[in-house]
Amino acid sequence: MGVIAKGAKCNVGDCNNDGARSLNATKVENAGLQVSSSGKKTVLCKEHYKEWKKASKDDRDLERARFDKF
Repeated sequence: MGVIAKGAKCNVGDCNNDGARSLNATKVENAGLQVSSSGKKTVLCKEHYKEWKKASKDDRDLERARFDKF
């Protein structure tokens, strides 16, 4: 059972929404979101996950392109 199923709250600033996704904390911080977790993983609510996706789109595309086979 993961932390989302246990009812973890969003770790961004003063957000108290229920968590929807668990992501790597350094990747979330690199996208510009301020996270208040001390571990390797952080929990994001639906709204902050959408914000993270928009902010990290270019980085994720470049990462995906490294593994594409021609």
